[in-house]
Amino acid sequence: MSFFKNKVVVVTGGSDGIGKALVDAFLMQGAKVATCGRNYDKLYQIQSTYAGKPLLIHTADVSKQQDCENFINVVLKSFGQIDILINNAGISMRALFQDVELDALRKVMDVNFWGGVYCTKYALPSIISSKGSIVGISSVAGFRGLPGRSGYSASKFALNGWMESLRTELLESGVNVLWVSPGFTESNIRNAALDSKGQAHGETTMDEKSMMTSTECALHIMNAIEKRKRTIVLTFTGKETVFLNKFFPALADKLVRKFFYKKGELVK
Repeated sequence: MSFFKNKVVVVTGGSDGIGKALVDAFLMQGAKVATCGRNYDKLYQIQSTYAGKPLLIHTADVSKQQDCENFINVVLKSFGQIDILINNAGISMRALFQDVELDALRKVMDVNFWGGVYCTKYALPSIISSKGSIVGISSVAGFRGLPGRSGYSASKFALNGWMESLRTELLESGVNVLWVSPGFTESNIRNAALDSKGQAHGETTMDEKSMMTSTECALHIMNAIEKRKRTIVLTFTGKETVFLNKFFPALADKLVRKFFYKKGELVK
């Protein structure tokens, strides 16, 4: 029998990329799944695909506290408990700090950091009761600041620090806290990344064909949840970046700049 059979799993941002892959994978493993997103049409399409499966969809913007409270309350009313919360909803940005409007930075922080805080706050009593798991989908940018991604890096550093504090607080409660850094993964997050004015770029110059697929990433995350791991960094490039930044930070500065700048221009 699957470890996730009949467990109630909440995935924020489940309409695209890693979030959608997680929804797919958990349903296939017999879990009861609830997911939220801002685009109802995308959520409805997923629900139609899994007609008859225990899938709850809810329209919500995780940057809004009330939306998060309403979402978690609907989940508890529908399923009675929460065993696993995956704070996956996220947004990126690609702009030099000197060019970026401050509202764009706030927008990234509101989604990537506060979205996780809000949902976890309201789900926490049930997760403590079930001795379940809280998961944060972070990034290598949460270990190493990336040029042109200052707001994104700040939000992921904040997420990592908050989750580490939370893990320590809950160490004797039976709750596991895990944060995941997927590295470069095939995902819609780059297409939806904000520009300097806080608008979606709509395209990326990154070659996604060579990246880990969202499905593969989801399987790694599920395995880490089952094994109740503390943190995982995926992809060779991700592991290499974290290692170099920890032990050879000056070299990491140069290598990261070289990776993100081509012919003197920031890669977007």
